[in-house]
Amino acid sequence: MQFSDLDLTKTYTYADYLKWTFDERLELIKGKIFPMSPAPAEIHQRVFGKVFVKLHIYLTNKPCAVYSAPFDIRLIHRFKKDQEITTVLQPDICVICDTGKIDDRGCLGAPDIVVEILSPGNNKKELKNKFEVYEEAGVKEYWIIHPQEKTFFKYVLDEAGNFQPTNLLTFGDEVTSPILPNFALNLDEVFADRSDGTNN
Repeated sequence: MQFSDLDLTKTYTYADYLKWTFDERLELIKGKIFPMSPAPAEIHQRVFGKVFVKLHIYLTNKPCAVYSAPFDIRLIHRFKKDQEITTVLQPDICVICDTGKIDDRGCLGAPDIVVEILSPGNNKKELKNKFEVYEEAGVKEYWIIHPQEKTFFKYVLDEAGNFQPTNLLTFGDEVTSPILPNFALNLDEVFADRSDGTNN
């Protein structure tokens, strides 16, 4: 089967997803296919690298682990059978503290933190469709980084299971999280220009 053979109006499951062998990368959101963007731009990869390395260093010898795409996150409510899972995502970065959710296919259940670094053309998917499924699945924190606008935004899950927005952050700010005690992500460093360390 080729990607072009898929009917994008149909609803698919993780069992279908496992059968696909074409090169195109895609995600399933409530059974609907969302092709992933082409190779990310340089600024996306630069920001990704800084955030991932910072998390990786912080989490060394700690119970939580950090993973990067391609790494399948299968989001579930009550069901665990492949044919009953209809959302499979590959966030840029995720932090998982319950190692029981990790298997050789990726993660079954909600990560504690999901980080999406926006690329031109996929913002609607990250901001709307993924917001809904991350909230429903119980992701504790959803970080959205906009490299072009140099902004950081975080949703935090409240006790009622709803995402609450936080302040928009940018240069001069640090990102912290109760999930990661004493962790601080300096946004001046994240958004620094590649050539000389100054702001673009």
